[in-house]
Amino acid sequence: MSAVMEAPSPVAAAGQPLVRLRDLNVTFRTRDRTVHAVNGVDMDLAAGEVLCILGESGSGKSVTLRALMRLLPRFAEVRGTVEVAGRDVTAMSEGQLADFRGGDVAMIFQEPMTALDPVFTIGTQIAETVRRHEGISREAAMARALELLELVQIPSAKRRLAAYPHELSGGLRQRAMIAVALACRPKLLLADEPTTALDATVQIQVLLLLRELQQKLGMGVIFVTHDLGVAGEIADRVAVMYAGKVVEEGPVAEVMAGPLHPYPQGLLGATVHEGMRGKRLTTIAGAPPSLSTVPTNCPFQPRCTQAVEACATILPEPRRPVPDRMARCIHVNDHAAS
Repeated sequence: MSAVMEAPSPVAAAGQPLVRLRDLNVTFRTRDRTVHAVNGVDMDLAAGEVLCILGESGSGKSVTLRALMRLLPRFAEVRGTVEVAGRDVTAMSEGQLADFRGGDVAMIFQEPMTALDPVFTIGTQIAETVRRHEGISREAAMARALELLELVQIPSAKRRLAAYPHELSGGLRQRAMIAVALACRPKLLLADEPTTALDATVQIQVLLLLRELQQKLGMGVIFVTHDLGVAGEIADRVAVMYAGKVVEEGPVAEVMAGPLHPYPQGLLGATVHEGMRGKRLTTIAGAPPSLSTVPTNCPFQPRCTQAVEACATILPEPRRPVPDRMARCIHVNDHAAS
């Protein structure tokens, strides 16, 4: 096995999750407004596991991901526990963060043209990452870059080392972005809707590649998407977010087969999938709530077809009717029974 393809070394004690979030809150405060983007998120990720965070725009998915790398702007107020491999990310110095980002944890961004530097070649950008974290020679770093491009299945990899981002197609740029993220064999890979800008054929190729690389390298992966089909392809577990909270969590097959919360039920009803021929798609009426204040009742209540009077006054606590499943809804036990 090559140096690039070696699995990351163990990072946490037995039984300790690779990622541990407890009561994570992120608030953006400016002179004009306040937005409570993430409100009390608890989340664990085991080493070698793929967790998909689902939800519509504004649900807090990407903010949660950026909190794991401390990539939020200075006016963001972060409270709660953020641990990766047993290390407190919120307590890291700037120097420790520089080593942490790209070393222990790496990120694949949604649009590679804004993440890749347009004035440097692909090979130079990958080699620079390796040299920064491992201190090896330029020749050794370029050899690693070539190996990485071959690993992510870029054709004519040696020639692509000298290519600039604008000379590659969207699919090849995304593969190059994956190569940059994998350069230092991270223990945790964060992927923020990395296939959104790609056409359907290229999208499935990138998804299959990511899953193959994750299994080969033994990484933990948190994958953000609004596409249920993507979650079904790549995830082991899924966490559904709404109004800054995780409203349902569980093994992806179980959540897709029988969601307990009305919100993922609505998402599934609005998605084309096998067996839908001749049936009408449903829609979720209304719009997500304003997060200028922290919700004190069920935030989905105005859009929910199953809402009752209590939903307007109670903020549902997490309920776990069956092992490995969680949902925030007062109807959860009824749904689990049915």
